[in-house]
Amino acid sequence: MIYIDLKQNFSDAALLEHAARLTLDISTPVGSGFEFALSSADMTIVLTDDVQLHELNREYLGVDAPTDVLSFPSDEEDPETGVVYLGDILISIPRAAQQAQAAGHSVEAEVQLLVVHGTLHLLGHDHAEAAEKTRMWQAQSEVMSSLGLSHIKVQDT
Repeated sequence: MIYIDLKQNFSDAALLEHAARLTLDISTPVGSGFEFALSSADMTIVLTDDVQLHELNREYLGVDAPTDVLSFPSDEEDPETGVVYLGDILISIPRAAQQAQAAGHSVEAEVQLLVVHGTLHLLGHDHAEAAEKTRMWQAQSEVMSSLGLSHIKVQDT
């Protein structure tokens, strides 16, 4: 199940669930530890603001600045149900709105991109090294194309 926590207003939470589900359906996890069916895994998407992402970015990554999306992988199993919890994705809606405006597309498209990006991180993808980044950007492009949003690209960091 994909839980969506709307701390910020967003027009269509079903878009986010669809983007996350599609990412889980068509993306290959990186590394070991994914011996379970991704379709049955749980995760949470939190729509929040720059203040919370700034705080978490500073606390967990040592970066004293806001960001658009943070992922916190978990890979824990519910002892009662056996369902794996992949982790949490937090998205700054104000930052997504700024990025969407700068790129000339809708906030909904930008947030879907951030959900795909964050979900790929939960699956072990990274973009710290060139080879990792190439794999992640390829997976991200594939999902965005499947969503009909191939023209929406992540801001290259």
